[in-house]
Amino acid sequence: MFIPLRHESNTGRRWPVITIGIVLLNIIVFLCTHWRMETEAPELGTVRAHLVLLAASHPELTVPDSVQDFLHAYKRDNPDLWSQAASPERDVADAWDARVRVFDETDQLQQEMDSLAEQFTLLSHDSILTQYGFVPAHPTAMSYVTANFLHGGWLHLFFNMWFLWLAGAILEDTWGRVIYPIFYLLAGAAALQFYAWVNSGSSVPLVGASGAIAALMGAFLCRFATTKIEMGVFFGPRSLARLALGQGMRFKAASYWLLPLWLLMEIFYGALSGRLSNVAHWAHVGGFLFGVAFALGLRYSGLEHRADQAIEQKVTWTADPGYVQACEQMEQGNLDQALASLNTYLASNANSVEGYTLLHQLLWRKNDVPGYRNAVVKLCQLLIQANDIDAALQNYEEFTNSGGELFPASPWLALCRAFEGQGNLDRALSEYERLAAAYPAERQSILALLAAARLCLKRLNRPSDALRLYKAASASSVPHLDSEASIQAGIKEAEQALTVGVAGA
Repeated sequence: MFIPLRHESNTGRRWPVITIGIVLLNIIVFLCTHWRMETEAPELGTVRAHLVLLAASHPELTVPDSVQDFLHAYKRDNPDLWSQAASPERDVADAWDARVRVFDETDQLQQEMDSLAEQFTLLSHDSILTQYGFVPAHPTAMSYVTANFLHGGWLHLFFNMWFLWLAGAILEDTWGRVIYPIFYLLAGAAALQFYAWVNSGSSVPLVGASGAIAALMGAFLCRFATTKIEMGVFFGPRSLARLALGQGMRFKAASYWLLPLWLLMEIFYGALSGRLSNVAHWAHVGGFLFGVAFALGLRYSGLEHRADQAIEQKVTWTADPGYVQACEQMEQGNLDQALASLNTYLASNANSVEGYTLLHQLLWRKNDVPGYRNAVVKLCQLLIQANDIDAALQNYEEFTNSGGELFPASPWLALCRAFEGQGNLDRALSEYERLAAAYPAERQSILALLAAARLCLKRLNRPSDALRLYKAASASSVPHLDSEASIQAGIKEAEQALTVGVAGA
């Protein structure tokens, strides 16, 4: 399975407060409704199943109007299951089914039908899903909004919010804090309506923000077609954890082919599964198409340009004109002009994190891999100086993923220690050893060997590796009189640990 990790247009001009607010609202609504929905769903599901079994096996019974729509939709959407329920040869489903089978009188069966209908009505009336979820057969005006803020489980919420953050934050920065939330609400309603057209008559409630988020993806495609998206590949919880630690399989692809491919897959799965899937593929398709149409409309109407100008008037007091000009030129696709403007800006702002963040994005778009690596190195150094270690590690990963090998010794050592501080011990050990091998004549090589040796001895329980590393430090041509006592003490401790290990074996 693939999951987007980041994209080249992550940097915005302002805090995405609307996107953050939408994410927080979804989380709050989930925390307030999840446990009740988990309780309600089995109860309502049991009553629905009993209604189907009774109505299918006894078509002579009078079905109250309150459940007529549900049974009609179920029979239409699941003809095979309805036939099985109607068969007198089917297996007993549960204790209720066994009890009802012995009823001989029609009056008894009708009373049971009336009782189930009453339960169905009460549970449906009190259920969060039926009140606030989107039911295509009889949608309410309120459900076009509320359904977009309900989620059925933790994973459903997590993935939706992650996609929302990736696509929504930059669109908020592009369109502003007025157009963007209007678009989001309209997109959610449009996605639900598209789903209703394809699944007309369905009585199954639909919940989730994925239709609105698909619209964000469609708008992102129109607005940032050439932006490269970094994708991670995972096969289960372990590989997902490795991705979270900056490891695992990953690749980059431009949005102009990645997002249309995703749309085609949604169309395929929607056509294949029809009404039987638990995923609202057609809501995704409808939302995506709405997002494309909305983004094109904004661009050609001139509203996007006016919104951008309004944002610039609010933020340019904190941004250098040269930097702003470089951003505009890059967005317009004038990469050479943007590079010239940015180099002029950096000439007088040599320690600008924002400048080097933009520079490495720009050089990547120009496929200038050596220049890209040099920009990432400088950016990492600046981030380390600013004590933004997480961002520095992320950029170091970009450096290595692009094929970079030789990183400057001093910031490399700081990153090694950061890996160790995060508990990523195997990665820290590997980086320490690579650093020592790359710079054998530098002071940092001694420090890296000692750090790696202590790591093996104290935390990884690998005394043989610790002994090897301590001896390598002792034999180094780099002057290390100030460390010699520590090295000899480490050699002695590693040898004792090996002796104890052999005796224990």
